[in-house]
Amino acid sequence: MMISPKVVDAINDQIRNEFTASAQYIAIAVYFDEESLPDLAQFFYAQAEEERFHAMKFVRFLLDTGAKPIIPDQPMLRNEFESAADAVSFALDQEKTVTTQINNIVSLAIAENDHASNQFLQWYVDEQVEEVDSMTTLLQTIKHAGPYLLLVEDYVRRQMAATAAAGAGA
Repeated sequence: MMISPKVVDAINDQIRNEFTASAQYIAIAVYFDEESLPDLAQFFYAQAEEERFHAMKFVRFLLDTGAKPIIPDQPMLRNEFESAADAVSFALDQEKTVTTQINNIVSLAIAENDHASNQFLQWYVDEQVEEVDSMTTLLQTIKHAGPYLLLVEDYVRRQMAATAAAGAGA
C-alpha cells in the first residue's frame, strides 16, 4: 500500500461523511420540493450528486493506492426544517464540518509524511472554500429576500444557468 494506514482509516471515515452529506442534501432538496421551490430543490439535488462524486473520488483514490475502501452505513439524517433559512443554515454548518474534517486529514497526511494523500487532498481543500462560500451566499440571499422566496428561486436559477454555461465553455 502506497499511503499511510492511518490516512486510509481517516479517508474511510470521510467516505462515510461524504455519502452522508449526499443523502442529507437529498433530504434538504425534498424539503424544498415539498415547499414548491423547484429551483432550490434542484440546487440541493445537484449538491447531493456532487457529494456522491466526492465520496467516489475518495473510493477511487484508495483503490488506486492499493488500499481497501469501506462503504459504510449512514447515520440518521435530518428530514424536518422550520424554514428555507433553517435548511440552508444546516447545510452551511455541514460544509463547515466537512472543511474541518478535510483539514484534519490533510494534517494527518502531513504528520504521516504521506505526500500522495496530501497532494490528493488539496483538491478537497479548494473545493471546501467554494462550498462554504456558496452556502454562505445562498443563506445571505435567503435572509435578504425575507418572505419573498421566489426571488431566491430566481437567484438560484440564474446561478445554476451561469454555472452550466461556464462548464460548457470549459
